[in-house]
Amino acid sequence: MTAPRARPVVDVRWLGRTDYAASHAIMEQVLADRIAGRIPDTLLLVEHEPVFTLGRSRGAAGNVLDAGDVPVLPVRRGGDVTYHGPGQLTGYPIFALPEHRYDLHGYLRGLEQSIMATLVHYGIIGVRDERNTGVWVSGRKIAAIGIACRRWVTWHGFSINLDMDLRPFARINPCGMDSDLVTRIADQVSNPPDMMTLRRDVSREVIGWWRRWSAVSP
Repeated sequence: MTAPRARPVVDVRWLGRTDYAASHAIMEQVLADRIAGRIPDTLLLVEHEPVFTLGRSRGAAGNVLDAGDVPVLPVRRGGDVTYHGPGQLTGYPIFALPEHRYDLHGYLRGLEQSIMATLVHYGIIGVRDERNTGVWVSGRKIAAIGIACRRWVTWHGFSINLDMDLRPFARINPCGMDSDLVTRIADQVSNPPDMMTLRRDVSREVIGWWRRWSAVSP
């Protein structure tokens, strides 16, 4: 009989509230360590200081309408321009895709499903939009996803709007769409979770999905 595949170990690290450049440097180092096999799969969680980031989509820079005093940084992920700031949880799964799961589309859809499962904890029904990545509630985007992959190890990831100030989204066309189409957990329920609870719940959902998805051959 074939021995059952071991459940992958996932290390979760909370980076706290920090500026994007510092957390990006940590992400780069964790990525290098994961590629080299020095560490297990790792989920970095962070609450960023205000920043606009530009993905690799053509024309992303043109969707910055008025950055003002908020830094604008190009990043090596998919997607367009987005905003990160206090009150938003950003997650960076640094996961090594197994050979039978070299499927970035399936990986991205799994992250969406994990976020949707997280929102259910708070009585929120999130859905996919077949034309756009992320998770949506009543036609408004509550979570964004932009991933990258190096030597079949994923990096960059997702962000979930908890109770952040949404006004900076009016200074960009987030992912090429109208800024009015952005929402947050605090807009959907009268008793939203705190950041610690959201961290706990999304970690459990992402890790649970990852263990199931990565361990089963298609």
